[in-house]
Amino acid sequence: MALMSHEVSRRTKIGTVVSDKMNKTIVVAVESQKRHPLYGRSVRRTKKYHAHDEDNRCKVGDRVVIAESRPVAKTKRWQVREVIGYDVVAALPKVDESDIGAPPPKIDPATLPPTPPRPSAGEESEQPDKAEETTEKDEEQAT
Repeated sequence: MALMSHEVSRRTKIGTVVSDKMNKTIVVAVESQKRHPLYGRSVRRTKKYHAHDEDNRCKVGDRVVIAESRPVAKTKRWQVREVIGYDVVAALPKVDESDIGAPPPKIDPATLPPTPPRPSAGEESEQPDKAEETTEKDEEQAT
């Protein structure tokens, strides 16, 4: 698509389509980062723009370039120039509740294998725990 000379100098923004429910209109969220004037931290700001999509080709999640244009409607002052990337998840078919099979079977604790027994005091590691040391000292002091 060749751009005319006056279309080249128009402002453009890159954003993500967040809604495509209207006919020939999409809502694009454009994210910008600015430094906070007092604290110096980067602050993320998101602004939504209504853009004209003549062919209804954009879907939710697509990355698009929108360009400034003459007012098309009350809130539409941008038009889709190109689609940069498609969202893979949005292209997947919708899953209905009827498509999902029966819930997973419930596990009965009686049918599970028994848990392994705890190691006895003789099988533990070489170094005794601090809790065991304190109990031995307490016993010596008590006698």
